Amino acid sequence: MDRALNYLALAQKAGEAALGEEPVASAARALHAHLILVASDASDHTWRRARSLTAGTQQQCLRVRFTKAEMGFVVGRTSLAIAAIEDVGLALSLVEALGEPEKYAAAADALRQRKDKQLQRKAEAKAHARNKRFGKRWIAEDKKEK
Repeated sequence: MDRALNYLALAQKAGEAALGEEPVASAARALHAHLILVASDASDHTWRRARSLTAGTQQQCLRVRFTKAEMGFVVGRTSLAIAAIEDVGLALSLVEALGEPEKYAAAADALRQRKDKQLQRKAEAKAHARNKRFGKRWIAEDKKEK
């Protein structure tokens, strides 16, 4: 089995994947879908719908080399034409596992920027919680001692 498909299965097990057209549309409208995957043998209507869901947003939409049967197999379905990954780290790992860096470079760069921004927000939130608990003066004195 392909490594990228393993990331899709992992996202589904973690509850970070929307599978099927309606759940993907719902996740995309709520701006929770970082990456939308469309199977290679999905209809043109499905591809156009996925593209329209991501239009004007930072969400990425990719048509991958896997068939509906292959994508469905890893998530326990008979077929799966469209899926959305709602975790930016898993989405980035999946894009990197697809190979073909020149083909997916734009999507990988956009996801990498979103991941960096997410990590920065987490660090700022942690620092804010520490400041609320101890105060900035205490933290500044603590740093001087080190």
